[in-house]
Amino acid sequence: MTLFPRHPLLNRRRFLAEAGIGLGSIALTHLLSGQGLLAANVAGKDPLRPRIDSSKPFAPRDPHFAPRAKNVLMIFCSGACSQLDTFDYKPELIRRHGQPMPGGDALITFQGQQGALTRSPWEFRPRGQSGKMVSDLLPHLGEMVDDLCFIHSMQGKTNTHGPGENFMSTGYTLDGFPSMGAWVTYALGTADQSLPAYVAIPDPRGKPQNSVNNWGPGFLPAAFQGTAFNASSAIRNLARPAAIGADEDRSTREFLRRLNERHLEQYPGDTELAARIASYELAARMQLSVPGVADLQDEPEHILKMYGADEGGSKIKDLRSAYAKNCILARRLIEQGVRFVQLFNGAYQTGGEGVSNWDGHKDIANQYSVHGPVLDKPTAGLLRDLKQRGLLKDTLVVWCTEFGRMPTFQKGAQGRDHNPRGFTCWLAGAGVKAPFSHGATDDFGYTAVQDVVTVYDFHATVLHLLGLDHERLTFYHNGLERRLTDVHGHVVKPVLA
Repeated sequence: MTLFPRHPLLNRRRFLAEAGIGLGSIALTHLLSGQGLLAANVAGKDPLRPRIDSSKPFAPRDPHFAPRAKNVLMIFCSGACSQLDTFDYKPELIRRHGQPMPGGDALITFQGQQGALTRSPWEFRPRGQSGKMVSDLLPHLGEMVDDLCFIHSMQGKTNTHGPGENFMSTGYTLDGFPSMGAWVTYALGTADQSLPAYVAIPDPRGKPQNSVNNWGPGFLPAAFQGTAFNASSAIRNLARPAAIGADEDRSTREFLRRLNERHLEQYPGDTELAARIASYELAARMQLSVPGVADLQDEPEHILKMYGADEGGSKIKDLRSAYAKNCILARRLIEQGVRFVQLFNGAYQTGGEGVSNWDGHKDIANQYSVHGPVLDKPTAGLLRDLKQRGLLKDTLVVWCTEFGRMPTFQKGAQGRDHNPRGFTCWLAGAGVKAPFSHGATDDFGYTAVQDVVTVYDFHATVLHLLGLDHERLTFYHNGLERRLTDVHGHVVKPVLA
């Protein structure tokens, strides 16, 4: 009888057998890789990671192929803007108003049971030369429909706001993944070295629910995170303290630069130090550039009026004016060549449900009667201004939200619950067809049924318009070639001009 039983790894026959299998697997992997037959490089999809000089992280870099757009302006409506009260016209929903939704007898969504099918409180009317149906909630945007490319068949994968914001901004429902803007600036850098490559403009009412995750770098180098500021809240600590003179400030920066460069010469492989030096240098340049681009006092009166930035005196007008100034700031940043601008409409709930964003559960008519006018005129003014300045030729405008809303009202309420099964986003500007509508939801606007577009597809299309192959733009992290679209996504080719 053996007092100490043998461990399986000490079995000579087993060791030789498994060693043989292991060596055979290594040999097979080598042969398949050499013939380009592994999953990572099938069809020539080897990773194309940009080469980045850590001392110049924002230097402009070439795209994978000729781009249609040079920069992106993303307008994000936080809180899940209802497609059925804005852009997705459903005559059958109007005809069957007050009736049960077929197959929805026991339907339970995010907050509970559903009531009857409910038409929008706002009438839909044909707009523009194309006759696109848009609700009276957004009459100014309705005037711009001939410049818009609608995707009516969006689908998400979560009905919760935080994960939904994450999914639309980063391609993942969990925290810790890079935002789309971080991926774009990691891939392309920026032409203007005096401003951040990526700027996030929070709503005047505050940050969105998932806050900085929407513009965070995730596991990408920290240099590629968005810089957050808006027209009413400038970048902090940018101005020189009053007690320090300009010459003293300049001399101090020069001395610090020499010390850092000398240290870098001794440790040339220290990329973190190089990145820190680059961030100091950008901060110094921003002291001159940001105050100029953020100062709206030189905007002519007719521009302020077009956006609604000259208004005030009521709750809606004050909010609209503040958001309008953010829209003007977004245009000025695009004008200066900032690569990615993320403009938020709606903030994390403050003061109760539906007060600060598009989350209209209880009383959508009263809640959206505030949010619609705040969004409508300034956003239409932004589109019109970009167009008349010729900026839409190189700029892709993206309008999105985290998911849609139900065609029913919630049981016992006058609002709509969360619905990721079918919602609307739109594109405008460089590289997309307009006027154009792609995909469709069912007769009630509940689920996408025609030419379904996932958020992965949406992201793949944005990257494609920037000249980037979403399957090859990767970053090696924890043993995986990570990408914005994970292992999913197809370019939505029908929307391309």
